[in-house]
Amino acid sequence: MQLPPKVTSRAFERLAEIGAATEGKALRVAVEGGGCSGFQYEIVLDEPKEDDLILEGAGQKVVVDAVSLPFLTDAVIDFTEELIGARFVIENPNATSSCGCGTSFSM
Repeated sequence: MQLPPKVTSRAFERLAEIGAATEGKALRVAVEGGGCSGFQYEIVLDEPKEDDLILEGAGQKVVVDAVSLPFLTDAVIDFTEELIGARFVIENPNATSSCGCGTSFSM
């Protein structure tokens, strides 16, 4: 059984801070071919589409398209603030390796 990705409260809180829902937007997390390790994450603000999985919290939405969903089984979508900057991150148990950039991975 495939478990959907989870979204942390920090990620939902950050979306609320930037006002995503008030603009009708959601955080889209997608997986595309490419990057230095074979696959890469695309993380953008976008409008939800009809066939998206919608994860909701704190009045905000995170969406994942049907093609990306198997790659994100049981992943955790989080927001982190570090010395080098703040960003949304994916902790993906399905990735066998990842690149130093944090957006590219292999399976």
